[in-house]
Amino acid sequence: MATEYGQGYGWDGGPGFRGEGAEERRHLLPAALRAPIEARSWREFGYLMLSLPISIIMFTFAVTMVSLGAGLLVTFLGIPVLAAGLAGCRGLGALERTRARGLLGLDVAAPEPLRMTKQGPMAWMGAMLKSGASWRHLLYAVLHFPWAVFAFSVAISFWTYGWAMLTYPLWFWLFPVYGGQDGLQLYGDQGHSIYLDNPFEITVTALVGLLLTMATPWIVRALTQVDRLLVHGLLGPSKLATRVVELESDRGVVIDTAAADLRRIERDLHDGAQARLVALAMDLGLAKEKLTEDPEAAARMVGEAHGEVKTALQELRDLARGIHPAVLTDRGLDAALSSVASRCTVPVHVEVDLPARPAPAIEGIAYFTVSELLQNISKHSGATRASVDVWRIENRLMIQVVDNGVGGADVAAGSGLAGLAERLDAVDGILVVDSPVAGPTRITAELPWRG
Repeated sequence: MATEYGQGYGWDGGPGFRGEGAEERRHLLPAALRAPIEARSWREFGYLMLSLPISIIMFTFAVTMVSLGAGLLVTFLGIPVLAAGLAGCRGLGALERTRARGLLGLDVAAPEPLRMTKQGPMAWMGAMLKSGASWRHLLYAVLHFPWAVFAFSVAISFWTYGWAMLTYPLWFWLFPVYGGQDGLQLYGDQGHSIYLDNPFEITVTALVGLLLTMATPWIVRALTQVDRLLVHGLLGPSKLATRVVELESDRGVVIDTAAADLRRIERDLHDGAQARLVALAMDLGLAKEKLTEDPEAAARMVGEAHGEVKTALQELRDLARGIHPAVLTDRGLDAALSSVASRCTVPVHVEVDLPARPAPAIEGIAYFTVSELLQNISKHSGATRASVDVWRIENRLMIQVVDNGVGGADVAAGSGLAGLAERLDAVDGILVVDSPVAGPTRITAELPWRG
């Protein structure tokens, strides 16, 4: 079915406009030339310089406590010593996360807390020893030490040699004045020596220093990438814990959404159909009393009641369609989306290409996603046409709604799109909005198939 389906809109009336003056910052120098003087490069270099003394402390503490605890396991004292060592490693890990956040811009969440079923020292020690995060912190303290030695040596060598050679023309005169030499000695033995003292050699030295200075920030950045992987992989929450947190959050969204839907249904029934039915019952009661005294008035009141019954039935149909339309259950997404598109205020072209029907829950979410997007287009977009495409890619259901309105929709603006994105996220779905100012707007929703 081809039914065709907008003004600067922050969907559902929300402020959704993007700043028109948002332009990328322009630099006069290319990245290769400005890298040695950028603050990021100096922060990363400072991170590697601090890594060596901190890693020495962590390695010494971890090895000492583990060795002492393992040696004392023949007695009861080994267990509290091991637990204290793991607790100390967790504390040092918190310091490392803070350091990575401040110098590397890496924001790693704290690991999952200890799960204690009881209170007391014994329960705490047991939870500490059973915690996978605690042992990952211990592993970080041990593995980071050799890496920190290597990274420190490479970074300090390249950094000092690069800047020393680059600035050699400024300080080479120190050798003949204070050392009685012709310049920096490049090579020397009992019978022969080479000094960097003539203008050509000084210039070549400075050029080599320039190359080293330009390359050093990228070498440092590569070294800190390994630190990022270590901090993220060993000091953050595990994938399982992260997934549990996501599922708990999604469950909360689903509960809140279901509660909001129930309140909406209750409000619509109370303010709409229920009020009409109460008024209808009163009118029919009055008509019954007047049936013998004034048949004409009674007939007129029955006729009015008949109209109220039709209105109440229409409201109940609309309410039932809002809960779960019968056409969706009976005929699937193609017919249901064509039906909702026909009620849109702009022409909408609907194309559904699915080899089979997805799970009813996913089908319902897809329907209400398109329905809400088309309502927003009718109210806010100012579009003259729109399209809805639904297809399947592997185990994902893809939905794309496009309109030629004036654009400006933004999920981050806290509008209706944000709530829609939360609903999709609750079932592992994704909502992507591409809506530049002046349009067009392209909104893509991705849902799990779950057929």
